[in-house]
Amino acid sequence: MDGYAVRVEDTPGVLRVATRVVAGSPAAGPLEHRTAAAIATGGVVPLGADAVVPVEDTVERRGHVEIAERPDVGAHIRRRGGDVSAGDLVADAGTRLGAAQIGALAASGVPEVRSARRPRVAVLATGSELRSAGASLAPGEIYESNRQMIATALRHTGAEIEVLPAVADDDSSHRDALERGLAADVLVTSGGVSMGPHDLVRRIESELGVEELFWGVAMKPGKPLSFGVRGDTLVFGLPGNPVSSLVGSFVFVAPALLALQGAVEPGPVYDAGRTISALRRNPHRDEFVRARRTFDDDGAVLAAVSGQESHMVVRAASADVLVHVPRGDGEISAGTVVRYLSLA
Repeated sequence: MDGYAVRVEDTPGVLRVATRVVAGSPAAGPLEHRTAAAIATGGVVPLGADAVVPVEDTVERRGHVEIAERPDVGAHIRRRGGDVSAGDLVADAGTRLGAAQIGALAASGVPEVRSARRPRVAVLATGSELRSAGASLAPGEIYESNRQMIATALRHTGAEIEVLPAVADDDSSHRDALERGLAADVLVTSGGVSMGPHDLVRRIESELGVEELFWGVAMKPGKPLSFGVRGDTLVFGLPGNPVSSLVGSFVFVAPALLALQGAVEPGPVYDAGRTISALRRNPHRDEFVRARRTFDDDGAVLAAVSGQESHMVVRAASADVLVHVPRGDGEISAGTVVRYLSLA
């Protein structure tokens, strides 16, 4: 507070202003009895003073200040070490450095910290039918949506994203594009990971030295998802259906990128909410249902959007959460508390 540093025992009364203290100046000498020190916010409180009286509660005339009421001991004084002391932990290992953490480190006088490098991620879509948005479509062609969608889904992790050009379904194009993508820390492909004759990604990755660790997950949408490694590079193969790629990005790829950076709990992180309609369970696969989230006095309320097929990415645009429906028989009744992932 801007005001007057005093000895509480000397108040109320009229005190001589013995010194004036500004922020950044050295500490003044000890405060004598029956005197006050005019002090600016951030100034060092003189030795002996045990309260600061705000300037608006005082009247100063001819080098003396009138204080009408006795302040509480310690009023408007911030004690040294009140926020942090020497040796205290400021940011634990695995902490993501946001605005508050950067401010705390700077305020503690820490000039630098060891942190993980942002992983470099290459995103590649495959398919001879793919065309850029805005181009004219010939029969059998579609607009390519997955690369930018995946990149957007992953940017919140702090990764550096490179979106590679889409490639046609031929060996040479795939080999050149995949080799380029494998130079990144993480390669994320979309399409070409199923069992069809034009699904070339997994075969050519194997020829390029990728060790596939699994193919296929008990999840809908997104069953034909693959994962492998080449050296230190992680390789995710997401299905070409857009919503399958969207779900795979949030459930598998984003947590891996956070784990690479040392996150203690990389996720995925689920919240809880109530479904307003019944949700049918799949006996064999966990499902992720696109839904809209609203709030009432009891918390989040989740309403499934219409159109849950894995190609319906435009329908998915009206959703802001993915509701997790565990595999099993029967259905989850309306009003049940379920887990969901935010798409924000």
